[in-house]
Amino acid sequence: MKDSSAVTPAYETPSRCLGRLNWGFIEQSLNTQGFVVLPDLIPPAQARMMAGLYSDDTLFRARINMESHGFGRGEYKYFRYPIPPEIQDLRTRLYRYLAPIANRWHAAMGLPARFPLEHTEFIQRCHDAGQMRPTPLLLNYGSDDYNCLHQDLYGEHVFPLQATILLSQPGEDFEGGEFVMTKQMPRRQSQALVAPLGFGDTIVFAVNFLPVPGKRGVTRAALRHGVSRVTAGHRQTLGIIFHDAR
Repeated sequence: MKDSSAVTPAYETPSRCLGRLNWGFIEQSLNTQGFVVLPDLIPPAQARMMAGLYSDDTLFRARINMESHGFGRGEYKYFRYPIPPEIQDLRTRLYRYLAPIANRWHAAMGLPARFPLEHTEFIQRCHDAGQMRPTPLLLNYGSDDYNCLHQDLYGEHVFPLQATILLSQPGEDFEGGEFVMTKQMPRRQSQALVAPLGFGDTIVFAVNFLPVPGKRGVTRAALRHGVSRVTAGHRQTLGIIFHDAR
């Protein structure tokens, strides 16, 4: 859900305005829902610029046809290093605000891994373990395309939060294509979640597990995410995953 306390000033670059967000509200929403929407984080002109990078194959290490892998329909491309500066800067700065939340989540769930406050240190940890392929990606959906429910894990070292930014205008560029999630509590049926996104909105959400307080202490809810069928038009998003891949 959107909240005025999370709105970013339009005159600042997205990565620098992160410090002005209400991180208390953001963490509370992540803790209770497993996701939070940061409205209007990316201005329209910058969103169009980011979407336009898709046509430059020199920026990417791999192109994935989703249907051929059973992932859904559509395609996406993983950036190669060096990642374009505006995307790398956003990845680095957003990580700094999310790392303390990630550490509290791991502590609550009794998981041993802790995350350094600087993204470069965490990426070095990934690379030392053989996870050396960058994971930020642009996703490209046409009419009738969709993304099956999944988790972006990629290796031993997994940062428990990630972000997706909508780079197209709902109702003008495309119809349908909602960001969807499921939350699975132990011994319960899955709960369906839908997060409406606007042009330039960012959703931050759990990669795999969300700590949930229970009668016998903290349990883990498993989250998966995907995209419903695009009924018309063309939908593009930027995915920011903070761990690298094997």
